[in-house]
Amino acid sequence: MNAVFEQILHVVEPGSTVLDLGCDDCALLEQLARERNTLGRGVDIDDRSIQACIRKGISVFHGDLDEGLKDYPSRSYDYVILSRTLQQVRDPKNLLLEMLRVGRQAIVNYPNFAFWLNRLQLGIGGRMPENRELPYSWYDTPNIHFFTHRDFQRLCREEGITVSQQVYLSRGRVIPGFLPNLFATEVCCTLSLDV
Repeated sequence: MNAVFEQILHVVEPGSTVLDLGCDDCALLEQLARERNTLGRGVDIDDRSIQACIRKGISVFHGDLDEGLKDYPSRSYDYVILSRTLQQVRDPKNLLLEMLRVGRQAIVNYPNFAFWLNRLQLGIGGRMPENRELPYSWYDTPNIHFFTHRDFQRLCREEGITVSQQVYLSRGRVIPGFLPNLFATEVCCTLSLDV
């Protein structure tokens, strides 16, 4: 099982409503429905992803996350999930705030660009990192915002976002929280708005 999916399954309460942004083929929504009895809906921009979700019988909406979530009423979902997509949108701060408007909680996972191998490739090799976690060349990457775990924490503090849970992963395995900005290849966080 995908390590990120496993972490999300632990967080999502049984019987919850879930909105999965950038849902791809709806594999996460399918697993949540099967194992946590959730009622979910996906959003994706890719037609192949939309068709894959429809074939699985999962409700999906064709949408561009850069346009926000204006069509969704406030607090209409228990959880809004964004997996490995935050670094690909034009206005990540706005999307995070919209997710927390639409859902009681948000679950976000993102690559940590400060991972030691990335630092090494950039610092010593003098080239943008390209490895198993970041398999793209600088000119064809879908990533437009390169941020670190510390950058994400700072944004949350500045915007009054509570990070209630953080899970650090390295190459698909959960790792201890020792120097996560250096050793985590990606981070999965559960968020809510301070009230």
